[in-house]
Amino acid sequence: MNTVRTPVAQVPETAAELLARARELAPLLRERSDEIERARRLPADVVDLLRGAGVFRMAFGREWGGLELTSVEQTEVVEALAHGDASAAWCAVMGASTGVYSAFLEPAVAKEMFPGPDLVTAGLLQPTGRAERVPGGFRLSGRWSFGSGITHADWVTSGAFIYEDGKPYASPDGSNAHASRQFLVPREQVEIIDNWYTTGMCGTGSCDYTISDVFVPEEHTFTFGKVKGRPSPLAQPDSFTRSMCGVALGVARAALDHTRETALGRTDRMTDTAWADTFRVQVALAECEADFNATRSGVYSSMGRQWEVLAAGGTPDDLTPVERAASPLAWVHAFRTSRAIVNRLYDLLQTWSINRSSPMDRWMRDTTVMCQHATAQDRILQSAGAYLLDSKPEFGICLGIVK
Repeated sequence: MNTVRTPVAQVPETAAELLARARELAPLLRERSDEIERARRLPADVVDLLRGAGVFRMAFGREWGGLELTSVEQTEVVEALAHGDASAAWCAVMGASTGVYSAFLEPAVAKEMFPGPDLVTAGLLQPTGRAERVPGGFRLSGRWSFGSGITHADWVTSGAFIYEDGKPYASPDGSNAHASRQFLVPREQVEIIDNWYTTGMCGTGSCDYTISDVFVPEEHTFTFGKVKGRPSPLAQPDSFTRSMCGVALGVARAALDHTRETALGRTDRMTDTAWADTFRVQVALAECEADFNATRSGVYSSMGRQWEVLAAGGTPDDLTPVERAASPLAWVHAFRTSRAIVNRLYDLLQTWSINRSSPMDRWMRDTTVMCQHATAQDRILQSAGAYLLDSKPEFGICLGIVK
């Protein structure tokens, strides 16, 4: 397991301090983007920079030495990091989810597993593995994909269906004919398959991995249906996905800033007209800014309302149907609109975009790949639409529904 090297005195104590650190890191991450992409994972010293900035403790409670940032505050930090490098920001989101998972474990167990708030958890939550019940726990085996950040993780959480005596195990309450849960395994008991060769988001190290007949104690497993730690707005089934769209927003903002800076220094060689005085450039940039502002506002307004209700002691059921559906719909819209903004700006800058030395090339590829993630897919739209129509969501966890 990785050794946490960050003295507590060096990390921020407030959301504002962490956001300032993230903004300071962004230019350095931008400078390292080529290296990160070539490595197909985050270099160890970049992971240390994120850890030293306090990024991985965003979702841990104050009693753990964490920062317990609101969802809005976490997303702002992720945006700032993505302005520098999308892969680093994506890994920050995944690693910071450790604080969320800890709320679904018994506190004493979680303290033993996560002695400090800077530990990183990676893995795939979908139940693609097999867990056979044995005395005291389970024997876990399987292969999982998209283990973002697994190359620098301390723990790996993996979803698996449960079997007993070789037969599917049903939930005791009868809610599920074949029960599944999450299984936490130390990283050293996991075999990584080095197959992360992709169009974009290359630096996330989102490799496949296998676990072969590893014993997992019962107490190292959890479901999102039962909070065992202190209740909080972050101890919710959907909270680990809320800030992911900050990666897309941060990339779109970076592309907008880059395009504006480029346009201010460019002259059309055919007409000798400054780009800043060109109608086509003015309209395209303004429309992209409008799309960005509206999309970002939708994310933060829905997220803020959700937090307001949960922080007052409410549950997701206390939101109106429209309010509850608004948050996952905003995620999807943020991913897809950010991709559209980047693609339009890529076209606006024409052949200056096509070289690998141009950040527009990477941003186009990164937004294309991140839009293939589950949080940006039609399944989220179906789930929100079904919920609004009092029908069955396919992916209810995006609405905080686990049954």
